Amino acid sequence: MSATAHATVWDRIDTVQHGITDLAQLRSAGVTRDMIVAAVEAGRWQWVLPRTYATFTGPLTPEAKVEAARRYGGAAAVLSHRTAAEHWGMVPPSDGPVHITLPYGASAVSQPPLVIVHRSRAFAHIVVAQDPPLTSRADTVLDMSVAEPDVRAAQRMLTSLLVTGRVRPVEVEQRIVERPPPRYGRALTRSVALVRHGVQSVLEECYAVDVEAAHGLPDGRRQGAVHVDGVTLFEDVMYDVGAGLTVRLDGRTHLLHSVAWRDRRRDNAAELAGRARLTFGWRDVSADPCGVAGEVVTVLSRGGWAGEPVRCARCP
Repeated sequence: MSATAHATVWDRIDTVQHGITDLAQLRSAGVTRDMIVAAVEAGRWQWVLPRTYATFTGPLTPEAKVEAARRYGGAAAVLSHRTAAEHWGMVPPSDGPVHITLPYGASAVSQPPLVIVHRSRAFAHIVVAQDPPLTSRADTVLDMSVAEPDVRAAQRMLTSLLVTGRVRPVEVEQRIVERPPPRYGRALTRSVALVRHGVQSVLEECYAVDVEAAHGLPDGRRQGAVHVDGVTLFEDVMYDVGAGLTVRLDGRTHLLHSVAWRDRRRDNAAELAGRARLTFGWRDVSADPCGVAGEVVTVLSRGGWAGEPVRCARCP
């Protein structure tokens, strides 16, 4: 290798590769194994992963961790799961391991705490050719949801990723059909449908699943439009039984002064229209969905609902 080419390789390692290199690249640049060992033992370089080195000392930057994981995984490695979600802007950056996905037959295995290796039989269909390459938005959402430990956690994860607006629910529905998840498939399909029909937060999803569906309540009308002071606002859940019932689900944004004022105006508008109102927060819905369902049933029955609620597995 000429001096110019040699300098180009090292310039690329320092800049484009964030100081990360691997055994194959070093050998092509004329660096022998003894030279690598000497640099590591002298403290000028550091071993990061099998066959992967940092040409500097000190902690690795997030970019260096990603580069090291990719070089360890090989040419086919793509970012996936939480790491891909971070690159898509779906979740904030974290200090956790880098997730990569490889096709079956690749030899790399997980090396905690730096890299977690996944494999996919649909590898050729899930990759977006960006720099760095990563799984598509829809596949990333499904991968993160399927990785959750139980079905409800998977549904909440899916909802939280969908309501960011960075991936369309219809794209996820299509991927579920084309690439059926190894588990939670039906539950995830239901969660996508809820978002398509107006669920806009994890709190609203928990209400729809753990309160409404689990107890046999009628399907509420989500994001129903109401007109207050000449402005169109939207209620979380509206039941049109008798005079009607409006259920408001208060997240943390409802603590803001401007939002609290808006909610008071909505309360007044509902009272003037003769509609009953119930308000629940995260603690109510997550800790006592059965109690929430009981209150909703009481008001609906008083308004003329003749349905029969059912007991869920958590009901006393």
